[in-house]
Amino acid sequence: MSDFTNEIVLRPRFEVSLKEDIEQLKLVFDKSDKHPFLIKRLDEHIYIRFKKADTTFWSPQLHLELTSFEEGISKIHGVFGPNPTLWTFFMFLHFGIGTLFIILGVFAYSNYSLGHDVTYWLAGMFFLVLLWFALYAFGRMGKVKGRTQMSQLKDYLREIISDFKNNGKA
Repeated sequence: MSDFTNEIVLRPRFEVSLKEDIEQLKLVFDKSDKHPFLIKRLDEHIYIRFKKADTTFWSPQLHLELTSFEEGISKIHGVFGPNPTLWTFFMFLHFGIGTLFIILGVFAYSNYSLGHDVTYWLAGMFFLVLLWFALYAFGRMGKVKGRTQMSQLKDYLREIISDFKNNGKA
């Protein structure tokens, strides 16, 4: 599993290939239980997050998807991200700001075409751009604050799959 060198990515992704049957991988995740982590598995989807006592506003979670297209070879696709509710809220805000920007742009163009003053419309558009940059900076700040917990999740996953690598199965 590679480290995440691309600093622009808000939701880092990775992929791990193992020479193991997918059912064995599911069993390993079903049996895994370590103090700060809570693991939930729904078929081939595994969610690793921190227990309530260790969760902060910026706590990340790790979503894993197990796939297997060949007998005895499995892949783990992982995505680090914030709480899904927080992520949905952020996306809603970004969509709302984008929509308002387009609406203000239409009104500014209409007023300009009619020869009216467009200063307020352009000021509103400029404010929305500043707000969008502030949201982006806020998200980046959250990623930095959740970096230590993201490292803990990554180390925990490495610990879980290390048995497959140490036994010569990967």
